[in-house]
Amino acid sequence: MIRFGIIGTNWITESFLQAARQVEHFRLTAVYSRTEEKAKEFAVKHGAAFTYTDVEEMAASGEIDAVYIASPNSFHAGQAVRCMNRGIHVLCEKPFASNRAELQEMIDAARRNGVVLMEALKSTLMPNFQAIQDNLPKLGRVRRFFSSYCQYSSRYDAYKQGTVLNAFNPAFSNGGLMDLGIYCLYPLVVLFGKPERIQANGLLLESGIDGEGSLLLGYPEMDAVIQYSKITDSALPSEIQGESGNMLISKISQPEKVEIRYRGGASEDVTREQADHSMMYEVEHFIGLIRNGDKESPVNSLTRSLWTMEIMDEARRQMGLVYPADRRS
Repeated sequence: MIRFGIIGTNWITESFLQAARQVEHFRLTAVYSRTEEKAKEFAVKHGAAFTYTDVEEMAASGEIDAVYIASPNSFHAGQAVRCMNRGIHVLCEKPFASNRAELQEMIDAARRNGVVLMEALKSTLMPNFQAIQDNLPKLGRVRRFFSSYCQYSSRYDAYKQGTVLNAFNPAFSNGGLMDLGIYCLYPLVVLFGKPERIQANGLLLESGIDGEGSLLLGYPEMDAVIQYSKITDSALPSEIQGESGNMLISKISQPEKVEIRYRGGASEDVTREQADHSMMYEVEHFIGLIRNGDKESPVNSLTRSLWTMEIMDEARRQMGLVYPADRRS
């Protein structure tokens, strides 16, 4: 049994626990929150025996083997390093950190302490992403990857009324690229590696974060077009275009339908059955790494996380998007 602690008591943690309970060898034993009241309330609700208001104390308690971090982005690196320095395995929500420098500190800590560190980017570990990979050769030579994730934020109305919540506050290393654009970029990197050229545009809001943006990424024989937004919606699917056909992907953040349309008119549905709790696959994968004595995921690898962060760093540089965390690095 792998005993988990959690950092962060928000909606994503609720989803994580719903999924994790479907996975063998998972046990929730500890909850961290900034306030004792919130920690105890969450622990009672989810059956955790221990509560903490200090990350260091939880990591040193001897009550957990691994931790799931779902705090604001700007806190990820510091909390992860403190846990790994105590020998705790870390599954950390995307994006891993505020920038490459913070991520490198996390990777160094993982290797120094011999623990598993994995970015909790769920889509690349789902059966339908495997379907994408397995069927990619049917497209012939790939010439373009197009991915879109535009979702009007439930917090944007408050922002427009003058209330800047965490989702639109650069102090927490948030914004459209970090929160949504990464869902487009990470699968691209897993499928095709690191691009050679990056061009980025983004709309910076008055609070200092990007509300929406687009990237054009160049590879030797193809290009990739990425669009993301927290201030508009889009119903466009993502698509991989090859010389023999194109592959339509219904939802890049958690692929639900994958269809190939061949040149000439034929089509093929290559969708695979998936569990309702889409985060289950990342939990299962992470626990498997720990139990097998592995130190790194072969899918959500540390190298791929670094490449994705480097793309986002460069995109932010071109957009003029700077976080307080960048000045500390």
